[in-house]
Amino acid sequence: MNYLDVGKLILIAVTPTAVGAIALQAPRWCAWAAALWSRRQPSEPVPYGPPIEKLACDLRRLLRLHDELTASAHLAMRAHRLWAVEAAIGARALEAARALDVPHREPELPGALTREELGGLLRDLSGAGLVLPAAVGPFTADGRL
Repeated sequence: MNYLDVGKLILIAVTPTAVGAIALQAPRWCAWAAALWSRRQPSEPVPYGPPIEKLACDLRRLLRLHDELTASAHLAMRAHRLWAVEAAIGARALEAARALDVPHREPELPGALTREELGGLLRDLSGAGLVLPAAVGPFTADGRL
């Protein structure tokens, strides 16, 4: 018996085991390759915030509510509500400015825009194509009337 015959016997003995091991490990190798491939592929872009249509709708609703509050409620009752509505208007206006790439100042706290900044930002948003009410009531200074 020479070395060639010994090699053939080893090949015949090892082949079924090797084929079985490959068949059992193939799903794990395929999953690893798929995970590697998916990390390499660029993911779809994720929106920064809500759609611009929703932002515009919320801004219009909040501006209408602001006008109703300034016209209707008693001074003592409307102060806190008015401040809260103006903070919400400021937050939505900042989101819309980011979505439309309108230059603006980022305040340290949400809703901390001054009266002039908020009015100017709303005008800039209208100039950028966002449909807002033509007249916006006077805003309070730092939450006080």
